[in-house]
Amino acid sequence: MTTKLNSVLNDIELEKLFPAEKADHFFDALYGDISEGAYDIKLAFRGSKDNSIDLAFELHRRNGKCLACNLTYGLPEVFKRHPVINIKGIVEQIDVLLAGQANCDDWQIGATAEITPELHIIPFTIHLK
Repeated sequence: MTTKLNSVLNDIELEKLFPAEKADHFFDALYGDISEGAYDIKLAFRGSKDNSIDLAFELHRRNGKCLACNLTYGLPEVFKRHPVINIKGIVEQIDVLLAGQANCDDWQIGATAEITPELHIIPFTIHLK
């Protein structure tokens, strides 16, 4: 299944699902100023297992900004319901991309993990039926 998903959830399709400018829209909605954003957000495919798709929101530190834990640790709860992030819409679009090979069921957002001072991730898992 991972091989099929690699071709369906490639970088081009993920960029369409979650374009780079969404980070600016998110910061504009959150702070009223895109220059307040400390990171860029990228949706990344990490693999699949046990009838689930493992994705992550990668938070990449912007030049001259600090990717402090206090900025990112509360984000999973914000991402779950924020209309700019639109997780429900992402799941619906992935369901369309799967074209009947599998169907998206429910999803969950994990806790923020600090990979490096320049990169934090928020795990995003979609369960399939």
